Amino acid sequence: MTISDEELAEQQSSIGRIQAPSRLRVVAGRFFGSLQGRIGFALLGLIFLLAFAGPYIGRWTYTDQDFTAFLQPPSPAHWWGTLQTGADVYAVTLRGMQKSLIVGLLAAVIGTTLAAVVGAFAGYFTGWADRSLTWVTDLMLVLPAFLILAIMSPLFESGQWLLFVLVLAVFLWMVTSKIVRSMTISLKEREFIQAARFMGVPPVKIIFRHIIPNMSSLLVVDATLNVSAAILTETSLSYFGFGIQPPDVSLGSLIADGAKTAIYAPWTFWFCSGLLIVMVLAVNLVGDSLRDAFDPTAQRGRENR
Repeated sequence: MTISDEELAEQQSSIGRIQAPSRLRVVAGRFFGSLQGRIGFALLGLIFLLAFAGPYIGRWTYTDQDFTAFLQPPSPAHWWGTLQTGADVYAVTLRGMQKSLIVGLLAAVIGTTLAAVVGAFAGYFTGWADRSLTWVTDLMLVLPAFLILAIMSPLFESGQWLLFVLVLAVFLWMVTSKIVRSMTISLKEREFIQAARFMGVPPVKIIFRHIIPNMSSLLVVDATLNVSAAILTETSLSYFGFGIQPPDVSLGSLIADGAKTAIYAPWTFWFCSGLLIVMVLAVNLVGDSLRDAFDPTAQRGRENR
């Protein structure tokens, strides 16, 4: 029985359409297949929905002040009560959540990007480039980040919170950079990297097209876990008055103000504190689930202990 060329081409095309699932689909299946992944994703989605859509259903904005309701408990007029200034707790808490989420996400992305670039260049190039970048990394590791951010806090006034994000990101990349460097040293000896070098591909293009994409799983997990680290750092700095500056607010500044009245007006403290705990918990659950999804052997290793 003979097969015509058209039938053979059709069979080959049908075989070509039957492909193994993509890595993204496999990772997504593992992520949503775990209970903590689903819980973390659901919590994070609810937090973003509350932070960015919640203000539109409230009666007050974070800058409004009700001079007839100072330090009032939750009521139909003020769902989560008011502060000593008459500000609506619901409105200012959601504003603080927005700022903490934005700061955490931006600082994590910038810090992970910096770690990938510095680590990849240090691992790919030998000699003075590697020594210089490694020296800078080691120097940044020993610098007192909290003290430097506190000294620079006057620069963050007048809405200069983006500068605060950049300075915060500068202190998040060093450990990951060392991991990326060691992985790059191993990767640059692989056949596809050697082939690209023999074909005359510039080193910078090799780094950005071949080396960094091959570490995407590490970088995605690192960026996710850095979000919670950046949120906690920003909250700690704002608590002591060194982070987000007035008239803007963050969860750290709200917790600092609420701690003064937490005993006799607990609504000024517990709403922002509880949401901070849920936010960090959700980000950590997502980060741990992503790590297990990219590397299922790590999860099996922990279960066997």
